[in-house]
Amino acid sequence: MGQAIASRGWRRRLMGGAIAVAAVVSLAWGAAAPASAATQQGLDATIKSGLKKRVADDVILSGSSTSKVPAGSGKKEDDFWKAFGNGLGNPDVAPPGANDWNCKASDGRTPVVLVHGTWENAYNNWAYLSPYLKRAGMCVFALNYGILSAAGGGGLGSAIPGAYGTGDIAQSAEQLASFVDRVRSSTGASKVNIVGHSQGGLVARQYLKFDGGADKVDRLVTLGATNHGTTLLGIGTLGRLINNAGIDVLGPIALGVGVSGIQQVYDSEFLKKLNAGGDTVPGVKYTVIGTKYDEVTTPYQSTFLNGPDVRNITLQDGCGIDTSDHLALSYSLRAVSIVLNTFSAKIPVVPGGPGVPVPVVCSPNAWLFG
Repeated sequence: MGQAIASRGWRRRLMGGAIAVAAVVSLAWGAAAPASAATQQGLDATIKSGLKKRVADDVILSGSSTSKVPAGSGKKEDDFWKAFGNGLGNPDVAPPGANDWNCKASDGRTPVVLVHGTWENAYNNWAYLSPYLKRAGMCVFALNYGILSAAGGGGLGSAIPGAYGTGDIAQSAEQLASFVDRVRSSTGASKVNIVGHSQGGLVARQYLKFDGGADKVDRLVTLGATNHGTTLLGIGTLGRLINNAGIDVLGPIALGVGVSGIQQVYDSEFLKKLNAGGDTVPGVKYTVIGTKYDEVTTPYQSTFLNGPDVRNITLQDGCGIDTSDHLALSYSLRAVSIVLNTFSAKIPVVPGGPGVPVPVVCSPNAWLFG
């Protein structure tokens, strides 16, 4: 576990260069700017009619997103872009080690539910973390949520296979609620732990606050979550200021980035409601991981939560060689070790042998490529 990640092959990284550049721009917009669901037709009609409606959570027509339970077992990968490429042909495959519905909670090990981010899916977000959790003896589960077509308000990114998490976050939280109930029923566990990346952290927090999750979740770990919104390096803030002045610029943007994207912009109505009265709910323990190199959740400190039972961690504190950005965060060995340590995981030295506690390690991880 303490060994450094095996060196990456530069030739494999460069193979998808053009796709990577295009996709990261799309993912950045998608993971950094959401509002309510609105169909393209509805938004177009509103814009053309000259109505100066603020695009927030009460935007015009709302489409209904869906969810899927990934099946099978995808290949373990050590960086996001490899997993992204693998998943294009089979976006609904489960990350390795996840969604074994015969798994039972034992030895006090709480099942773990993984919640992906915007324009991601269960496989490409968790192809690295999931097998570590499974090896530590945990029942691991992951869903694909917020599946919404471009016509329904999902944005242009929904045309990419497996680009999920584009629907209204409140609807996605309801989908998570149903999934957690299935996990609890199947495993026999009274509570689960949740790990959420980017928007996944918001979906989990919405579930905790408004959908009964507070009594069903022990710990929540978030990775680069847009907990207090994002300026997207200032673009989101500028758009919000113009919108608040009565000129609808976020409406046209919503056509591209989708509902959940606008909801994640700093000072959105969704975020104000979610964070009203405090960031946390009683009884749940929070671990929040941020990275100084996050280009989506900006400023990166906006990921941190305030309240009791909160531990805010900057990935680079004590480990300057880990330069993970937003996408590479869930492929950081340091981040993985923090998650395992938080869940008091033990990794067997030899198969079937006794486990040893997982320490928090420091290992290099490159910006964007991992």
